Amino acid sequence: MNQLLSSLHPNPGWAVPAIFPVSDNFPVSDTFPVSDTVGKHCILELYNCDPAKLDDEAFLRTAITSAAKRAGATLLNLITHRFEPQGVTGLALLAESHISIHTWPESGYAAVDVFTCGDHTMPEMACQVLAEELSAGNHKLTSFRRETPSAIADVQRDPSL
Repeated sequence: MNQLLSSLHPNPGWAVPAIFPVSDNFPVSDTFPVSDTVGKHCILELYNCDPAKLDDEAFLRTAITSAAKRAGATLLNLITHRFEPQGVTGLALLAESHISIHTWPESGYAAVDVFTCGDHTMPEMACQVLAEELSAGNHKLTSFRRETPSAIADVQRDPSL
C-alpha cells in the first residue's frame, strides 16, 4: 500500500515504535518513552521520478532548499555533486540536522534522508516537497523518532547560530 504524504500523522513515529518484531528476546515494553525525543527521522524512497530532474544538479539544489524551508528548518550549507555519466548526491546541513539525497536517473529512483531535531521542524513536509518536485510516481516513507539519551535529557538543545 502506498501511503499519501498528505495523509500522514503530523508527528510520525511519536508512538511506540514497531521497528522490532515482538519476541521473547525483544518484548514490547514501556522502554520507549513517547514524550522524550531528540528528533524525527524520515527515510524516503522515491520511485518513477522524472529522470531529467534526478540528473539536474541545479534543480536539486533548489528543491532541497525548498524542502528545508517547508520543514521549518534552518539551512546552514548545501553541497551537491553530479556524477558522470549520471546521478547527483546532495547534502544539506541544517541547524537542526540534515537532508540528504542520492539519485539514480537511469532507474527513476531517489533515496532521501531527512533528520531534524526540535519540536518546530516537520521533516515529513520536506519529504512531501521532494516527492512533488521530482514528480515521483510512487514512494515509500518510513519515519521514526530518535530517542533522547538520558545523559542529555535535561540539557537545553536549541541550536544557536
